[in-house]
Amino acid sequence: MSSVVPTPGEAIDGDDRWLSLHKLFLVEGTEKEPDVVFLGDYTVAFLQQSEVWENFFAPLHCLNFGIPEDRIENVLWRIENGELDSVKAKVVVLSVGCNDHTSSPEAVAEGIVTCATAIKSHLPEAQVVVLKLLPCGQHPNSQRDRRRHINEQLSKALKGQAQVQLVDLDPGLVRLDGSISHHDMFDFLHLSRQGYKSTFEPLADLVAQLLREATGAGGDTPITGP
Repeated sequence: MSSVVPTPGEAIDGDDRWLSLHKLFLVEGTEKEPDVVFLGDYTVAFLQQSEVWENFFAPLHCLNFGIPEDRIENVLWRIENGELDSVKAKVVVLSVGCNDHTSSPEAVAEGIVTCATAIKSHLPEAQVVVLKLLPCGQHPNSQRDRRRHINEQLSKALKGQAQVQLVDLDPGLVRLDGSISHHDMFDFLHLSRQGYKSTFEPLADLVAQLLREATGAGGDTPITGP
């Protein structure tokens, strides 16, 4: 049994922004009938501001339920408190774990698996796409090693799970000299516009394929932008 306790996000600034976003997502899920839901932390939250989102994901009837500061327990709370209850999404993309700095790699991996399991319990027919954690920092560092360990644990934990895919979006962000360019991660943590293009464009092909399979269309023609 998972040790993750679903917990709402903290209103640190006193503006109740986190709860406001949660309520907004509840409304959007009811009104917009998405085929795809992106759920998680800053990696998916900031994706919505990119050209990749507008050109590749918005046409697929996607909704973005990303909150930048979210930890695993916050995402799990949102899942258990209605964000997927009014949607009939065929695909859910999960990206979480980057903010869980005080938990062990094993606990982070366990928590991500718990979130994926919760998604499946609410949407048993949906395909769940779990994103591996991307590297960070300009130069080799302990956080990169930690994320690599989490990804290794995820590979073991999710192996063979039905309707769950673990996807590595890293197109080679770490260069031969071990560095990450500020052109790909403007602050060496968050993706730039160029970084989103190189990491998330290929994911659009996978999501489109999963949608075709869900509707019985099949085929392997990748989606193209305008």
